[in-house]
Amino acid sequence: MKVLIAEDDPVSSYVLAARIKKMGHEVLVTENGKEAWQAYQQDHPRLVITDWMMPEMNGIELIRLIRNADSNLYTYVILLTALSSRAHYLEGMNAGADDFVTKPLEADGLRIRLQVAERILSLQQERHQLEGLLPICAYCKRIRDEHDEWHVLETYVGEKTEALFSSTLCPDCQST
Repeated sequence: MKVLIAEDDPVSSYVLAARIKKMGHEVLVTENGKEAWQAYQQDHPRLVITDWMMPEMNGIELIRLIRNADSNLYTYVILLTALSSRAHYLEGMNAGADDFVTKPLEADGLRIRLQVAERILSLQQERHQLEGLLPICAYCKRIRDEHDEWHVLETYVGEKTEALFSSTLCPDCQST
């Protein structure tokens, strides 16, 4: 899984990245929220771990941008912070964080949180695939969308997903 880290403290960032890499994940490291937002837009990581207090753009602003982004796939966000009050927790969760963790984040806590994130992202992916099942005309193979409008299969699926089509004939059609 691709993990984006937004952390302005070099030591914390290094330790966090090393632990995540050791768990077998790909890691992108940024030093502030602005860099993280740019990396998010370019690489579309499935998991973001962001510090709250950073220069240029803080973690709360980053989370709000991620939640407002037009994306087909969900991004799991962990807010990592030294702020531990109930008010901060509520603000972070209301901004769209999936998890709120106070520093320092221990290795076991990180491992468990990554497992939870993977489980949730996997379920979200399955749900997304199931939502993709649409009514299809048995004769012309057009798809009916949520507005009861009919679309050519390749066009509709191509616009809604990253699927690419290559036209060929199945064995039954080749023999006729």
